Amino acid sequence: QVQLTESGGGLVQAGGSLRLSCTASGLNFDHYAMAWFRQTPGKEREGVSCISNNGRTTSLLDSVEGRFTISRENAKNTLYLQMNSLEPEDTAMYYCAAAPNLGSWCYSSQFEYDVWGQGTQVTVSS
Repeated sequence: QVQLTESGGGLVQAGGSLRLSCTASGLNFDHYAMAWFRQTPGKEREGVSCISNNGRTTSLLDSVEGRFTISRENAKNTLYLQMNSLEPEDTAMYYCAAAPNLGSWCYSSQFEYDVWGQGTQVTVSS
């Protein structure tokens, strides 16, 4: 069974840090581009960051550039999102997603990803 499981969310004060993790099972992790998306009630799901299957290519949403870092450990089937200098506007449910891709690129569109986790809530207080 293909499954993505996020962890690491929580409540943090503005300026604080969190590290999200996403562990994959049931798939060849290094055959997949991975991404983090986030969503707040009543808003469209937003792409935060993506990373190619080999980790060589990453992309970040402009508003998190310089604050967030995406990485992956293929040996551990795990994706990470290090979030520093958190702002109240970063409050959302964060989801990881996987898309089969053996090329050195990743997708910004949620419609390219066909495996999704259940999400982990990040709440940043002011």
